[in-house]
Formats: sequence, C-alpha cells, structure tokens
Amino acid sequence: MRMPEPDTRIIAARRGLVADLRRLVADDGVIEDEAALRVFECDGLSAYRQLPLAVVLPRSTSEVAEVLKLCRARGVKIVPRGAGTGLSGGALPLADGLTVGVSRLNKILEIDYPNRCVVTQPGVANLALSHAVSAAGFYYAPDPSSQIACSIGGNVAENSGGVHCLKYGLTTNNLLAVETVLIDGTVMRFGSKAFDAPGYDLLGLMTGSEGLLGLITEVTVRIVPKPETARALLIGFPSSEAAGEAVARIIGGGIIPAGLEMMDKPAIHASEAYCKAGYPLDVEALLICELDGPPAEVDHLVAVVKGMAEACGATTLRISTSEAERQRFWLGRKGAFPAAARIAPDYYVMDGTIPRARLSQVLRRIGELSRHYNLPVANVFHAGDGNLHPLIMYDANNPGELERTEALGAEILKLCVEVGGVLTGEHGVGVEKRDLMPEMFSAVDLAQQERVKCAFDPDGLLNPGKVFPTLHRCAELGRMHVHHGQTPFPDLPRF
Repeated sequence: MRMPEPDTRIIAARRGLVADLRRLVADDGVIEDEAALRVFECDGLSAYRQLPLAVVLPRSTSEVAEVLKLCRARGVKIVPRGAGTGLSGGALPLADGLTVGVSRLNKILEIDYPNRCVVTQPGVANLALSHAVSAAGFYYAPDPSSQIACSIGGNVAENSGGVHCLKYGLTTNNLLAVETVLIDGTVMRFGSKAFDAPGYDLLGLMTGSEGLLGLITEVTVRIVPKPETARALLIGFPSSEAAGEAVARIIGGGIIPAGLEMMDKPAIHASEAYCKAGYPLDVEALLICELDGPPAEVDHLVAVVKGMAEACGATTLRISTSEAERQRFWLGRKGAFPAAARIAPDYYVMDGTIPRARLSQVLRRIGELSRHYNLPVANVFHAGDGNLHPLIMYDANNPGELERTEALGAEILKLCVEVGGVLTGEHGVGVEKRDLMPEMFSAVDLAQQERVKCAFDPDGLLNPGKVFPTLHRCAELGRMHVHHGQTPFPDLPRF
C-alpha cells in the first residue's frame, strides 16, 4: 500500500525533535531522511508498514537515558527496536513516534565462566553469544529460528523460545539480570548473577513486556555446558494423530528431550525443497526428537524413543550417526519459515500454544478452517510444549486475500484459547494479537495489566498501540471498558 503524503505537522515535529536529538547523540545516530527511514518501517510482521517520525541509534545507556528524558519532556511516543525480526508487529513504528534502535549497543561486556553467565548489550545477536563461549565448551540455550539475526534485547522483550527450549527453557529461564532505562531516564537494574533476589520479581515483569515498561540496555544471561553427546531421531508417521500420540508417549514416559519438533506434509515438502535435509516425502507428519547427555544415557533413551515411535506406527526412522547429520536434521526445521516463501508470494506466521493432548483435535480443525477460507496452511510446531506455528500462505496482490488470511489467523488463535491454550507462546502480542486479548482476558484482567504499565509509564509513551486493545489514561482505569475491535488493526496502513 502506498504511504500517504507526509503530514505538515509531522514534518514540523520531526524538525524540532531531530535538532534536540542531535545535541544528545552523534549526528550519524539520528535518521530523518524518508528514504533511510524506510529501513525501519516494519518488522517481521510485514503486512503493515509505517514510517516513523524519526529514528535514533544511541551508543550507550547514558544516551538512551537522555533520549527518553527528552521524549517524556516533549510528550513524544517511543517505539523500541532490536533487530526487527519480531513476528507480532511489536516494533511497528508510529507516524508521530520516535523509533529507538539498539543496534549500536552491540558489545559483549563480560564472559564470567565461574558464574556461568554472560553480560551483553541488547543489540548482540542471539547466536553470537554461543559463538563467544563455544571454545570453552559452553552455549546459550534458547535458539529461535532467527537466532543468526535476532537480538538478545528483542529476545528478552518477547520472551523468545526455540527448538531446544523444551528441556532448557525459554528466555525467562535463562535470564539473570537486565539494566533498564525508564521513561523518565532513570536507569534501573533488576536481578543479579545470584540465583535469586529478594523482593518483587521485577525481572520477570520486564521479560516479555514488549517495550511497554522500559528500554533494555544490558542483559545478563545464563550459559550452560555443551552436552557430552547429542543425537537426533528423524521419524515419519502416516498421520499427524500418530505423531501426536508418539509425543504424548515420550513426555508421558518421563523423557524430556532437548528438542521435540513436528512438521506436517506441506511443511516437510517445502523445507526439503529449500534445505535438502533428507526428509522423507511419503509421510504425513515428521517428528524430530533430540536427546542429549552422557553417552550411555543417550543410547538408552534413543532405544526407548525408537520403541515408542514404532509402537505408534512410525513408517520411517533415522538416527543421527554424526554431528553433521544431527545438524542436517535441524536444518530443514529451522529453515521452515523461509522455505514457505518458495511456495507462496506471502505467508503469515501464527503463534499459539495448546495443551499437548489437544494436538490432533486442533490440527484437524486447522485443516477445516484452511479449506473454509481457501488458504493453504503448513504446520510447524514445538510439539513438546504445544507451541504451534501455522504458516498461512496467501498473495497480498489478490484483493481481499490478506483480509481472509487475518480472519483465518484470528480463528486459529481463538481455537487455541478455546481448547485451554493461550494466544502466544513466544512471538508476543504486539499488534497482531492485540484485538484478540479480550478472547483470553476479561476487562478486569486487562485493567490490572494496564495498572502495571501505568506504574512504569504514566503518560503512555512507551510503545503505545501494542498489546492492549484500548490503552486508557491511568486515571480512567476505574471506569474502563475494553473495546472488541471489529476490523483487524484499522489504524495501521498496509502494503
């Protein structure tokens, strides 16, 4: 969608703000040129685009503090941005808001092996943490598919997961401390290198807060030793139901794999065409189960899982015999999202979580919805913890197809809530699920959440328009009414 001509009031506001910002941040750290601003007009949820008022790229915590202090004094809205790989529109800019990028805060500050932790700035890429400690036999466990690009600060803001989070936990389970700048420029530290800290769990509150409470400028994460042995099983099934039964037996048997991922037939074919990982193409569902630990334990568990899979009707089963083969098994799964781009001009990544026992029911219903909306869906998900990632294929050039895609996505997320699940597992709420929040939370629930935001951001300047269907002034919360949006994101411009 072509962007409207810039509002003269926006241009005037930009001039005044930019002049002040250049007194606080090096000149090349302030962006106002419209061509350069287009780099920041969307994140991974790219069905919507919006030019920000301006972009600032501070190089230090003190610069971030001065920028936020200025914005509060001038009443300027702020959108924090990491690497821009988010999939819920959390970093979508505002026409009257300043985007504050942390890409220049990109240094690892300390590697503390005795305490098994790393202190890093938020702009460092997820995978860079593992590379930095690999030679000493350590790694950082949460591994989103975008780990080569996504930033650790964004991971904290969204509480990101990954294929190895079943055993090792999400970001929140591997996070020890954060440094955060509040809207008035106050620098706060939550958490420490110690195992626990007294008082309220404000570190837990900041994790997954999507930029609504403060801007993260430093992160301390836990690192773990590389396992002695890791082997993966690639298991094909004649149906998703059979694969789901195998998942239930593995978890029910007390086995906690390092990773337990599932793909349906469309996802298998797309990934194999893209990555050439050696996936079987004559199966309806594919399970990847990784087991790690001491060699004797891994050998035993491999045999147990193999027996469970065969009992559930597995038609193909391969066990990795080398590290290269194990990595190849994961290559297709981690390449599933870009692989989808080869079979459709556009795709929409959903993110909901369900009880594992409802997996077959939900997959069956997604198939029915796919046929009803006449849009193909490929399913990729973290089977071990019930986190689904349906990929809806569409073509934005066809009139009405994006609207049908949004409607289908909303139905899938409502389904997740109906069966006892939640709206998001790791991608966050952002704008994508904002208008669906009342499906899961009552007006009272949402009002309580807004009160927390008010305690940190009384003027509502931090990432407004995200998470809450209607953001009220703090004084209004006692008489709050939550609005159920009828049109998805009516305030946001599209392609």
